[in-house]
Amino acid sequence: MKATAKELRIHSKELLDAVSRGEDVVITFRGKPCAKLVPYERSDKPAVLDDKDDLFGIWADRIDIESVEEYVQGLRNGRF
Repeated sequence: MKATAKELRIHSKELLDAVSRGEDVVITFRGKPCAKLVPYERSDKPAVLDDKDDLFGIWADRIDIESVEEYVQGLRNGRF
């Protein structure tokens, strides 16, 4: 389904109803697609949070930082 930005503003309830029925709605602005409304998928799996104080992502390979808490506190010393 396609809708304009003006239709989104005026008929948002109807568009959300269409999305809740499982339809994807493409929002256009000046004739060009700019956004897409899709149904929200809930996960039945609970989020797994570790109690560890480990670095992750691009920081995971840093050997000079032993504790995330101490590192962040060191950064904040001058500001807070």
